[in-house]
Amino acid sequence: MSHRYFPHTAEDVQHMLDLCGAKSILDLYADVPEQLRLNRDYNLPKAQDEQQVRRQFAALSNSNLACFAGAGAYAHFCPAVIDSIVSRSEYLTSYTPYQSEISQGTLQYIFEYQSMLAQLTAMDICNASMYDGATATAEAMIMAVNATRKRRRALISATLNPDVIEVMRTYARYHRIDIDIIPEANGITDLCALDNLLQKGDVAAVVLPQPNYYGIIEDLSGVADKVHAAKALLVINAPASPLAVIRPAGEWGADIAVGDAQSLGMPLSVGGPYLGYMCCTKALMRKIPGRIVGATTDKKGQRTFVLTLQAREQHIRREKATSNICSNQGVMTLRAAIYLSLLGYEGLRQVNAISADKAHRLADALCATGKAHLAFPDKPFLNEFALDLDGISAHQLIDALIDKNILAGVAIDHNRILVAATECCSEEDINTYVSTLSNL
Repeated sequence: MSHRYFPHTAEDVQHMLDLCGAKSILDLYADVPEQLRLNRDYNLPKAQDEQQVRRQFAALSNSNLACFAGAGAYAHFCPAVIDSIVSRSEYLTSYTPYQSEISQGTLQYIFEYQSMLAQLTAMDICNASMYDGATATAEAMIMAVNATRKRRRALISATLNPDVIEVMRTYARYHRIDIDIIPEANGITDLCALDNLLQKGDVAAVVLPQPNYYGIIEDLSGVADKVHAAKALLVINAPASPLAVIRPAGEWGADIAVGDAQSLGMPLSVGGPYLGYMCCTKALMRKIPGRIVGATTDKKGQRTFVLTLQAREQHIRREKATSNICSNQGVMTLRAAIYLSLLGYEGLRQVNAISADKAHRLADALCATGKAHLAFPDKPFLNEFALDLDGISAHQLIDALIDKNILAGVAIDHNRILVAATECCSEEDINTYVSTLSNL
C-alpha cells in the first residue's frame, strides 16, 4: 500500500465502489464543478522532525496579523484560562449529555451558557447549540415557517451579512421557502419597502440585522408591531458581544434572536469552529432546535440539570427532529460560558467601550488623511464602519498593509472597505494603518 496508515486495500475500495455503482472515487465528486477541484498533488512540506516543526510554528506565531477585519468574525482577546479549562479531559472528551446522572458537569455549563445568553438577548429561552451565526439564522427562518404553519415566505434585509443571506438561500431552497430581499436605503433597511412586502401576505419571518453588515446600528422602533400585525415573526441577527451595550432583540420585540457567539472567547482560527446562538420567546420554546437544559432537584433534594422540553428524537432521529444541528458544539458553548463568567456584564461592556473608542478614533484619523470618507457619515456605528477610499482601491490598501502585518479589513466594493476595531488593536497598529493610507 502507498499509504501504510490507511486501512483499506485497493480491493476494499473497489468493492465499496461496486456497491455504490461508481467506476472510480472521482465519480463520487461528480456534483463538484471542475473549476473547484484540486487537479494536482497537495502542496505539503516534506516530513520534519519535532524540532523543525516547533521552529516552524514559532515562526508562524511571530508573524500574526493585526486584524482590522470583521464582517461577522472579530479578533477579541481570549484569556488563557479558557484554553486551560476547556482542555480538561472531562470537557474535551465529552460528547452527549443524554445520561444526566453522569453528565452533570456538561449539563451545568450548558445551563449557565443558556442563562447568560437569554439575559444578553432579553429573551425567554436559549438553546445549545448551533454551528455558527449563519446556520442559526437559517434555522430561525425554518423555525418561523414551522410556527406559522402554512406561510412560506421570508423577508431578509439587504443589510444582513451577504454570506448569511447565501446560507439562508441554500436552506430555503431545500425547504421550499421563498425569499424576498428588503432593499436598503442609505445603508439601512428600507422600512417603507418592508411595509409593501408585508402587505403581499404569506410572510412567515422578517430577518433584520443589528448592527448591520456596514456596522450601522439601525433604529428598529415599531418594526415588531408591523411584523406581528402581518402575523409573521421577527428575527434579529446580532453578534453576541455587542449585546452588552446595544438594545437587545427582546427589547425590540423580536420573537427570535440569533447570531454568532464567536466574539465570546473564541479565536478567529482561520474560520472556525464558531458557535451560533438562538434565543426565543416562551411561546416558541417547543419549536426551537438544538438542546435545552433545565434545572431541577433529584429525589435527595439536590440541584441537578437535565435536558428538557424536547423528546430525545429531536437529537437522534432526523425525520422527527425540528433540526439535525445539535451536537459537536459543546466545547464552543463551554468557551462562551467561561468567557462570560470571567468578564461579567461590566467586563463585557468595557470590551465594547474600548473597541468603540478605537474604531471611532481610527475612522476620524483615516478621514483626516483626505484619502477616505465614511460611506454613511450620518449613521451611528459601534466598532465597525464602511469606508470609501478616494483615488485608490480597497485591495491596494489591503495589499499595502499586509506587508506590515496588518489585515486592513474586508473589501466590499472596488473602493469600499469594511473596517473593524477591537480591544486587541494596538495604538501602534492604528498609527501604522493611518500613515500607510496617507502615503498611498
